[in-house]
Formats: sequence, C-alpha cells, structure tokens
Amino acid sequence: MFAAGTDSWREYGPSQLPEVLQSALRVFAERGYEGASIRGLAAAAGLSVPGMYHHYRSKQDILVNLMEHALVDLIARCREALASAGPEPAARFDALVECMVRFHMFRRAEAFVASTELRSLEPGNRARCVALRDELQGMVADVIEEGCAAGVFSTPYPADAARAVSTLCVGVATWYREDGPLSPDQVVERQLVLLRNLVGRR
Repeated sequence: MFAAGTDSWREYGPSQLPEVLQSALRVFAERGYEGASIRGLAAAAGLSVPGMYHHYRSKQDILVNLMEHALVDLIARCREALASAGPEPAARFDALVECMVRFHMFRRAEAFVASTELRSLEPGNRARCVALRDELQGMVADVIEEGCAAGVFSTPYPADAARAVSTLCVGVATWYREDGPLSPDQVVERQLVLLRNLVGRR
C-alpha cells in the first residue's frame, strides 16, 4: 500500500504484499485460480500445507485477500490523484487516467488477477470485490459527468465512455511489458491522447 502524500500515487516501489501472497500471486498469474492447488501454493511459498493453512483458511481466502489488496491500493491512489489535480474536470480526468494506467503497468500481476479472477470468487467475496470495483468505476463516471456538465467533454454517452475508459486502462495490464518499446511515461501519454478523444475533450 502506498503512503499518501503529494504525487505519491505516481510512485511504485517493491510490492508490499506479504510473502505468502506474493508467491500465490505468481501462481495465480501463471496458472489461473482453477489451475492452482493449495499444495502448489504452499510449495511456492516454501511452506507445508498445514503451514499455509496457518496463514489463510483456504485457496479462496488467499484469492480474495489478493484482490482486495489490489483494489484498495488502486482506489487510494486514485483518490490521491484526484485530490492533487484540483477542481478542473480536464485535469481531474487526466490525473485519474494516468493513475489507473500506471497502476496497471507497475502492479500488472495484481491488476491482471483482480480483473480475470472475479469469476472465481464465492458470492460473498464477489460482492465485496464488486463493491470496490463499483467505487472505482464511480470515480471515472463522476469525472466524465463533471466534464460534460462544464462543457469540457462533448461525448453524448458519458456512461458508455466511462466504461470504455476503465476497460482500456485495465487492458494495459494484458499487453504492457517492462522491456517493451515504450517507456511508462510514453504509455501514459499515448493513453491520454486516446482517452481524451474518447470523451470528446474540447
């Protein structure tokens, strides 16, 4: 989890996940939830199966902890980004998009698992994670609505635009590579161009 402060939402150091969750994240990212066993998760963490159960009650418990950690971190960063941007809708939109894109680059595995394994959650856990995801989506929708109301954005479909913005930001986690041809700042710049056009920024 990042430490709040001026522009700290842009900063990414090593993951703060507990070691057990870090090893589980690697397994889920490589094999998927269904392809992972509690025995395999324990082995990846260097634990016995009873040792794994000492930390987490089940494979499901591990998954929901990973997903909640990722979503809470992203939401906190987005709040900080919006707070740092000030009241102008265009600046708030840019900050929010940049925050989401950077998260999906620098926390790619967490973001990938959080978006692809929602289907694997049991109903109660799914409801908790969907509520967090809806909170994040609400931020995107609100910023676009603010821009439309101020005459800064011209899209006639703000709700559809909000879903498209989120989809494109989340999609970065599926194709971004650290050794790719674009630097993180270049990726952010290009995504901003695309998404400003999507909302009809004047």
